[in-house]
Amino acid sequence: MTTIRQDDFIQSVADALQYISYYHPVDYIKNLAAAYEREESPAARDAMAQILINSRMCAEGHRPICQDTGIVTVFLKIGMDVRWDATMSVEDMVNEGVRRAYNHPDNKLRASVLMDPAGKRLNTRDNTPAVVNMTVVPGNTVDVIVAAKGGGSEAKSKFVMLNPSDSIVDWVLKTVPTMGAGWCPPGMLGIGIGGTAEKAMLLAKEALMEPIDIQELIARGPSSRIEELRLELYEKVNALGIGAQGLGGLTTVLDVKIRDYPTHAANLPVAMIPNCAATRHAHFVLDGSGPVQLDPPSLEDWPTLTYDASKGRRVDLSTVTRDEVASWKPGEVLLLNGRILTGRDAAHKRMVDMLDRGEPLPVDFRGRFIYYVGPVDPVRDEVVGPAGPTTATRMDKFTDRVLGATGLLGMIGKAERGPAAIEAIKRHRSVYLMAVGGAAYLVSKAIKSAKVVGFEDLGMEAIYEFEVKDMPVTVAVDSTGESVHQTGPRQWQAKIGKIPVVVE
Repeated sequence: MTTIRQDDFIQSVADALQYISYYHPVDYIKNLAAAYEREESPAARDAMAQILINSRMCAEGHRPICQDTGIVTVFLKIGMDVRWDATMSVEDMVNEGVRRAYNHPDNKLRASVLMDPAGKRLNTRDNTPAVVNMTVVPGNTVDVIVAAKGGGSEAKSKFVMLNPSDSIVDWVLKTVPTMGAGWCPPGMLGIGIGGTAEKAMLLAKEALMEPIDIQELIARGPSSRIEELRLELYEKVNALGIGAQGLGGLTTVLDVKIRDYPTHAANLPVAMIPNCAATRHAHFVLDGSGPVQLDPPSLEDWPTLTYDASKGRRVDLSTVTRDEVASWKPGEVLLLNGRILTGRDAAHKRMVDMLDRGEPLPVDFRGRFIYYVGPVDPVRDEVVGPAGPTTATRMDKFTDRVLGATGLLGMIGKAERGPAAIEAIKRHRSVYLMAVGGAAYLVSKAIKSAKVVGFEDLGMEAIYEFEVKDMPVTVAVDSTGESVHQTGPRQWQAKIGKIPVVVE
């Protein structure tokens, strides 16, 4: 009988969460690098380059790949012959590991978990509790998978109860375009088929823990219906032309993973969960010999790339005018210099409530740009931790009110904007700029100073003022309302030519 000591388990979970915060799985890096070499879309290649450069920087600097350091999911297979030398429950031990990892002084991770989700939505401050899935199996070890799932990709999870005769492929191809780019492609799709509603969702999440091997599958050919389905979906999802960050291109998914389970004769449950460009998971086994030490990957696993900051149009934010903004074209790369403000969900809600009550805002937004971001706390000599963009569509319902009432010139975020936001941008002659999701540490290096200027009680959702130098962004929606997230995928779907283009 194996004895697993409490602190060995806790420390192994904590160490694994630190590890995955700054090390991409090597299979992801190698497959993304290969996709980068194949990519023909300049915008998609630029986005992939930023993700790869950011990934290597994080591996070298031991700082988070993404500012959204995720909600923790843990899968445990506990051997029947395991004995615990512990006073805490298994879930409490997992949560203590999360607490240690997210408050590590040398690499503090962002606390994003809120309690009372339908009420006060108060931050737990240490990213607990985790979501723990346990099974008891034959054996004398504890098999552990830890994962940190960002909110942007988790928000795009889908479930459907199809009829047994319905096409899973048709549902996936209809559904993926509705997910937009907030899940930060290129990533993976985990698909769960069968069981019950909750089992299908769990299968989809578990599938994402598997290594990327679609190229090997293509080389050897399928040997089962599930493998045939994986290949068909991989080809057809990529033929949608969505591309990296939704900008249009050849690669939207690096792999499609599928797990299935027997189901009721009347049902065909199907779940789909995407994993983003900041995919983070690790697998280890506790055998009673002490805490687990995960071996770091070799830096040779990353391609050697540098980001050329000279190719964009430099913008002086202290002198920029609405007429200058109107000259920016969709897809154009800009390098921002000067001071920008930040604000995301909670800040926007509070600002609109204050405007509705006729109260003054804590900051003057006239002629300014607002960056949708919740940064990681700084460590050592940093002015700010990793500070990549959050999904802009969540701010769509506030956009018209904020643009109209504050004189804001533009917004910076990730992914597409919805019809109402695009119409507001057009009406107010504003602009929406896109920073690359999954390149948070790279973006933070462009931030030269940071200070809280409003709503300090909101923590990472407070309003900051950043001073930036050559911060790279792409014009995603121009002042006339043209969106690259609409034009780019449509153009690349037509170029790829495997799916009929719907003319609106």
